[in-house]
Amino acid sequence: MTAVDVHQHLWTPSFLAALRARREPPCLGGDGWTLYLDGEPPCEIRPADHDLAARTGLAVDDGLARVLVSLSAPLGVEWLPPEQARPLLDAYHDGAAALPAPFQAWAAASVREIDPTATAKELDRGFAGLQLPANALADAAGYARCAPLLDVLEARGLPLFLHPGPASASPAAGPGWWPALVPYVHQMHAAWYAFRAFGRPRHPRLRVCFALLAGLAPLHGERLAARGGGRGEVDPYAFVETSSYGPRAVDGIVRVLGIDLVLQGSDRPYAEPPHPAGFGLGPAATHALRVANPRRLLTGT
Repeated sequence: MTAVDVHQHLWTPSFLAALRARREPPCLGGDGWTLYLDGEPPCEIRPADHDLAARTGLAVDDGLARVLVSLSAPLGVEWLPPEQARPLLDAYHDGAAALPAPFQAWAAASVREIDPTATAKELDRGFAGLQLPANALADAAGYARCAPLLDVLEARGLPLFLHPGPASASPAAGPGWWPALVPYVHQMHAAWYAFRAFGRPRHPRLRVCFALLAGLAPLHGERLAARGGGRGEVDPYAFVETSSYGPRAVDGIVRVLGIDLVLQGSDRPYAEPPHPAGFGLGPAATHALRVANPRRLLTGT
């Protein structure tokens, strides 16, 4: 397997059409490129960010042979009532399944109406694994509700990708960076420790990747030990990806988890992928982040 970015977003024409057909968040209104979400200010989407030819060229420029794209969980699609979620999920899956190389996609699923049969059918179309919103797996109740979906992943040997969900508690009038820096990070921090407490005991073979370095939650291992939560033992199947972080944060995470559990993820088009040597950890570490570690996440080998 060659270089992989495990976290990008690319909205296909079918998914864009489904968002434009809606009249309440999440939706694309105005000129068809203004995104409206609950709890966030309106956001102007650049058409080029979701142009397949342009994005293919960027992947080539980045030296990537495989790019994993996902439904943007902050949209809140997974949390919609089933009758609203289904058209959006269908449009996402149909468009994503048809993407050409170097793109592959994470499947998505409703967390309001758990349907493991539907998820299994989508995974069997060739998706890399399943993305769920982090705020759906932030406590014991979330793991109990979503367990049937995670059982499907374990049975197929496919990974789970946890991505921030909607920032519905975020002040809509706040600065534009607020959702990404407060509710998103909080969700990932909670998801990291919820997986340790409730997810891993129930799903001992599940491989999981946490977006945005799990909100830097692994750096709190000393506090975990001080409060009786163990000595911060490293879970060999719990990975983190680097989206929006640079050398200082990545260096700190590597010191805690080791290099083998850190992957390149960029969150493009919302952030740019780093240069292959951008983390300053040397060529062996760069190979680990871009090649060896994604292979272990995706295949278990």
